[in-house]
Amino acid sequence: MGGSLKEELGVLDGDSFVALLSKLIGESRYVQNNPPELVPQEDRVVRHLLDALAPYSKEQGGPLLLNHASFVEGRGNLIVEYPGTVPGKVLSFVGSHMDVVTANPDDWDFDPFSLSVEGDKLRGRGTTDCLGHVALLTELMKRLAQVKPELKCTVVAVFIANEENSSILGVGVDALVTAGLLNKLKDGPLFWIDTADKQPCIGTGGMIAWKLRATGKLFHSGLPHKTVNPLELAMEALKEIQLRFYRDFPPHPMEKVYGFATPSTMKPTQWTYPGGGVNQIPAECTISGDCRLTPFYNPIDVTKKLEKYVDDINNNIEKLDTRGPVSKYVVLEENLTGRLHITFDEDMKPGVACSLDSLGYHVLCKATEEVVGYVKPYSITGSLPLIRELQDEGFDVQTAGYGLMSTYHAKNEYCLLPDMEQGFRIFVSIISRLEEAAN
Repeated sequence: MGGSLKEELGVLDGDSFVALLSKLIGESRYVQNNPPELVPQEDRVVRHLLDALAPYSKEQGGPLLLNHASFVEGRGNLIVEYPGTVPGKVLSFVGSHMDVVTANPDDWDFDPFSLSVEGDKLRGRGTTDCLGHVALLTELMKRLAQVKPELKCTVVAVFIANEENSSILGVGVDALVTAGLLNKLKDGPLFWIDTADKQPCIGTGGMIAWKLRATGKLFHSGLPHKTVNPLELAMEALKEIQLRFYRDFPPHPMEKVYGFATPSTMKPTQWTYPGGGVNQIPAECTISGDCRLTPFYNPIDVTKKLEKYVDDINNNIEKLDTRGPVSKYVVLEENLTGRLHITFDEDMKPGVACSLDSLGYHVLCKATEEVVGYVKPYSITGSLPLIRELQDEGFDVQTAGYGLMSTYHAKNEYCLLPDMEQGFRIFVSIISRLEEAAN
């Protein structure tokens, strides 16, 4: 059965794929996601998907069930279902999103908002993340509808809105889950198709964005003994906070199992102050940064610890290391004490560790090895939104993707047609192997 199904479904029709991708990249200008200035209209992409798939719908005498599920005007999701014959047997491809990050044409070597082809390179905003995958899965579902193989498993593709700004709720996959439209996908493996480099991504990081504000008093830099220098306070306090963070959240034993390139980290990335002359000590400054956590640590636990560190430093601020003979954080004659305050962005993301025992994981690995020639699952402390929420809801989530990590969110984004062709063959192999397992 497996071999004949692979023969029936064959390989990617490159001409059809590129033609569809060209239409999708042509919409990328209008699906940039950076509100309030740029609010994507994902239905512009949905329109092209329906043009490709509607001729094979139940309404037109074909096998496909199409559900254009929209919760915000112009910002729909599309669920495409190829029904199987055995109730409760399902596999799904989810996560390929129809919005993109912004692109400034002035920074690119080619037009980001139209597809250009240079050899095997398919160039344009969204080719890797994630309109290339949208086109690829559309071609897969169209092929199933054309060939009409009798499958035990129902195959579902879910194209989602609003992945690039998941802090805005009620638009994309979160709304689909809340509405119960994805419930049946809990009956089988869910493959989240939005990573890169053709290998299973089995672990991603959690993220906490933080701001550490230090306050002193605006004063003449020639009289530093009369003030608290918030720059010095912030630097010393951050060093102490980082030391405590790495003590309490050390490398976790499971990180080796999942192959994480780095352990959990806390580091500064930005520094701001109100401005002023170089001969002025400012009244305050703020260091911003993030924590990237392997999925074996809970972001809520980390924020509570960070708050505790700051409270302890504030309560014992005279014990914090100083810099030079007149550097201090308590100036009694001025009735002045430096203070620290830490805050966190609301959009904290937990990490993800995919199940290494599930049928979905083993099938994805075998299909990848069969097509690519090797399998090397990897983990990164970059974060992917939404996946952990699906895990917590009871979905068996595995992740993969066939774009290029090096061009993810980057200028001059592109993907490679041979990689997408391999992705199509991996999808076919996954379906074939799960059919065999359903016997």
